[in-house]
Amino acid sequence: MNVSPISGREFAASVMAVPPLARGADYSLDAAENLKLIRHIESGGVRTLLYGGNANLYHVAVSEYRDLLDLLAESAGPDTRVIPAIGPDYGKMLDQARILAQTQYCTAMVLPLTGFTTSEGVEEGLARIADVAGMPLTLYIKNENYVDVDALTRLLDRGTLIAVKYAIVRDNPADDVYLTRLLESVHPAKVISGMGERPALVHVRDFGLAAWTTGSGCIAPHAVMALLRAAKEDRADEAARIYEAFMPLETLRDDISLIRVLHDAVTFSKIANMGAILPLLSSTPVEHHAKIAAATEALLAFERQNAA
Repeated sequence: MNVSPISGREFAASVMAVPPLARGADYSLDAAENLKLIRHIESGGVRTLLYGGNANLYHVAVSEYRDLLDLLAESAGPDTRVIPAIGPDYGKMLDQARILAQTQYCTAMVLPLTGFTTSEGVEEGLARIADVAGMPLTLYIKNENYVDVDALTRLLDRGTLIAVKYAIVRDNPADDVYLTRLLESVHPAKVISGMGERPALVHVRDFGLAAWTTGSGCIAPHAVMALLRAAKEDRADEAARIYEAFMPLETLRDDISLIRVLHDAVTFSKIANMGAILPLLSSTPVEHHAKIAAATEALLAFERQNAA
């Protein structure tokens, strides 16, 4: 695992993969299958792994957290940055921050919490968590009410936050007042598009965001890195062609379940067996399996072309 200090340009150099997490039938961590998936992702040139929603870290026990951190640190290659998630509630974050302080991790992502928060409370709480963990945090934002733009800017300016995973869904991602206001005060290199490939080209091309998080790119890492290069180099036709290859699986994830569809798609791909999904989630209903498998196979075929 890469434990060097995070540079200002690091997040723009790689798409940020957000993998599922492999477990056995008894829900124990499966080191061998997680390693298979990590090596596949790394083979395409992706050098940042974010373990958050797709890994179902919302439901990970604090008692398991150190084992999880050790497994990921030991599995990732020496050039691969690993960012684990914490939270989403303050008490769980606090316990996890104390564990993180004993490791070589350089940042952790705060999972979003809906309700029971105020912008002022989030600002104060994140500052305390960063102090306990001994590292700056990455903040996952999914709605405007969690933290206002001014507070978010202060958190970044003070070094409490090192980056923002921006995932507020818009009907038209090009029309985003909150993001526009944020970028008036915050350098776009600190903001990562956090909703997969669908808004990624608009966010990178029109707003100048560093990169984006990807679930489907865990299956097609060569292709997703080719998409990043095409987007950064303003090769619009090539970017559009690659983008379209991701849409069938991304649409199923949007329509059925972002987390569950990706979990099953990785297993169907035979890259690695993700095993049982941790409660309180469950596997995708059987009636969706055939179309998920078909979309996965099509994306894999496209990935093989890019790898070749």
